[in-house]
Amino acid sequence: MPVSKKPVFVKIGLGLGLGYRRNETAGTWVVRVADGAGGNSTKAIGAADDFAEAEGKDVLDFWQAQDRARTIAPTIARVGGVGDAADSRPATIASALDRYEADLKIRGGDAGNVARVRAHLPDTLAKKSVALVTARDLRSWRDDLAKAFVPATVNRTTNGLRAALNLAADHDEHIPSRRAWETGLASIHDAEESRNVILDEPVIRIIVTKANEQSAEFGLLVEAAAVTGARVSQLSRLEVQDLQDGRGDLRLMMPSSRKGRGQKKISRRPVPIPAGLAAKLRKMAKGRASDAPLLTKPSLAPWKKSDHSRLFARTARAAGQDPGEVTIYALRHSSIVRQLLAGVPVRVVAVNHDTSVVMIERTYSRHIGDHADALARVALLDIAAAPGAGNVVSISAAR
Repeated sequence: MPVSKKPVFVKIGLGLGLGYRRNETAGTWVVRVADGAGGNSTKAIGAADDFAEAEGKDVLDFWQAQDRARTIAPTIARVGGVGDAADSRPATIASALDRYEADLKIRGGDAGNVARVRAHLPDTLAKKSVALVTARDLRSWRDDLAKAFVPATVNRTTNGLRAALNLAADHDEHIPSRRAWETGLASIHDAEESRNVILDEPVIRIIVTKANEQSAEFGLLVEAAAVTGARVSQLSRLEVQDLQDGRGDLRLMMPSSRKGRGQKKISRRPVPIPAGLAAKLRKMAKGRASDAPLLTKPSLAPWKKSDHSRLFARTARAAGQDPGEVTIYALRHSSIVRQLLAGVPVRVVAVNHDTSVVMIERTYSRHIGDHADALARVALLDIAAAPGAGNVVSISAAR
């Protein structure tokens, strides 16, 4: 490029350009911000790495210059507004979350993914334009979360924001790159290795007993969770007609969860239950319409997502457990492990618990290993043992 006083610009966002001006010495990076009325403002933001190594402060490479441009653009000219189909102004992170929440509701997804993000998102970050947010902004937020929460919780929270930003980029051609959140919201590795609380059967029986002391309705919810391993969100959507106890193989037609990607159709799969639970459910549902909720609160209202939290904390404490460690989800973990160690095929365990084989293998690999070891041990060849000892009777002796 020839030496020139006029920079050459490339577009890096809606109303935002990054320019390079060739000098006799090192070139200069320049940011240009449109004012929305046909004009613009420019500002030099640093030296280019033509002769010196970029260090991210005074000397910038091309990628660092883009980040710097996005960071200081709002101070040069106001960039804001709420992005929607009829608005040419860039979407903010807050409006991206609004759009993502609406999309989840349409697809039958879990809008709680958005609520989790909003609960921990500072206003300064929520007001930033999606096109101007930097990897540094997002990484700083992720790292702050990591100081307060376990890695698995951090990943669940950042995954929600990443999905919202990806949706915004899918529908806004003015968002030039996804690099900021692909880098800044990178998942923390090995988060799935966080400890899952597995309870022994005697402890589970005590918990169910203590839950019944809260109320018969809550006791039945906890017993159903312990027996089936289903999530509360699934149990709360059971209807009276989903109890199939007029047959030899007693079962519940369990609704699927709203977890997972894409449009999640709510279907029902049979989950086996014992006669004791079936009898309690039938007694509780007596006189209700077939499409009425099967499991309800004492008020007959269906259970909502967080209705059980305080009740279960009191139950766990009464059962001699730490409510900070033992949540109702421990009943699900325990059900999965109980079936694995009983020899139920992993595929069947996954179907019964509305999850995937990959997730089962990733989360419960140690217990699968214990089960596999027991199965393989039956077929071991022991050279030191006498052949046929203990399990073979000669033909002549049998006669």
